[in-house]
Amino acid sequence: MQLTIRYFAGARAAAGRSEETVPAGRSLDELVDELAARHGERLAVVLKAASFLVDGLACHDRRAPLPAGVTVDVLPPFAGG
Repeated sequence: MQLTIRYFAGARAAAGRSEETVPAGRSLDELVDELAARHGERLAVVLKAASFLVDGLACHDRRAPLPAGVTVDVLPPFAGG
């Protein structure tokens, strides 16, 4: 049972990849902590400011378990207007 993580823009550069899979069964907060530990301080900084979509919808309960099979999009703040 897996989750798919997709990185966009600065998050992609900081993670060094556009996508990865991780085991399911954790909350978004736990996932963010794991990704920061796995990829280092550069991604940790991006994750602090990023927005997250879970299967295309904004995630409002960051402590709820993420179901297997979902896709989490990591969207850093975008410049411009």
